[in-house]
Amino acid sequence: MAAYLADSSVLLDVLTDDPDWAEWSVHHLEKALGEGSVFINPIVYAEISLSFSRIEDLETALAESGLIWSELPRAALFLAGRAFRNYRVSGGSKSAPLPDFFIGAHAAVSNLVLITRDPRRIRTHYPTVRVSCPPGQ
Repeated sequence: MAAYLADSSVLLDVLTDDPDWAEWSVHHLEKALGEGSVFINPIVYAEISLSFSRIEDLETALAESGLIWSELPRAALFLAGRAFRNYRVSGGSKSAPLPDFFIGAHAAVSNLVLITRDPRRIRTHYPTVRVSCPPGQ
């Protein structure tokens, strides 16, 4: 049985009915849900919360989605810090870790397939993470 982590970009495509990406995102989320468990973490939760005016509406949407809550393991937090340090050493300009660092680290330490539209940073900093992404990405 496969286990997945849904990136916020994919969930936002579905929530906002994105004209370019909603169909791809719905298909891949449904496929993943049919194959196993699909998780979200606190970072994804915070990012998708921007599409809701009330927490109750977000909680209802999540309860109906089949997505499973997962805390960030401490090993993922540590790995995210290491990856961010490497990013800075290699010339990265951001002064604080980006959400992608936490999401990628969670997928890495929990051996989850990451469903995302933008695997660039994940592939760079977490090359062992398996991704489900659009062709050519």
